[in-house]
Amino acid sequence: MRINKKRNEFLEQLKKIPIISVACEKAGLSRNTIYRWRKEDGDFRKIMETALVEGEALVNDMSESQVLTLIKEKNLSAICLWLRHHHPTYRNRLEVTAVVPQEELTPEQAALVREALRLSATHVDIINNNKINHAEQQNNIEKIDGLDDQGSESPNSNN
Repeated sequence: MRINKKRNEFLEQLKKIPIISVACEKAGLSRNTIYRWRKEDGDFRKIMETALVEGEALVNDMSESQVLTLIKEKNLSAICLWLRHHHPTYRNRLEVTAVVPQEELTPEQAALVREALRLSATHVDIINNNKINHAEQQNNIEKIDGLDDQGSESPNSNN
């Protein structure tokens, strides 16, 4: 019975503060004991995981409440934090630019690309109820057709 009481005390502490070492200290248990119980008892492991999730939810709620209080006090850092995480315009973005070297296509590859463009245009045409930009599709196919049999541009191509 004493073990169950200690386990319950630990789990209650974990729900309040989802840090295992802090909950151990408050319950008067060692981390080794908790990890041993967790390893040996699948039910305890599940209950412990649930307690951790509940504790994290509690801390998240408290944190969000504090951020809202700071926003009301016109704290710019809190305002920025909130907007960055809750408004798409203010999210952090990473822009990647790179120069990709143009690789020459083999005749087989060029034929596959032409066929893929033809099939995708047909598929898009069906999806968009014949509202596809045919000039753009034709331009893409002509770019591929401008390649000679070795995959490089032919002298009479427009590229």
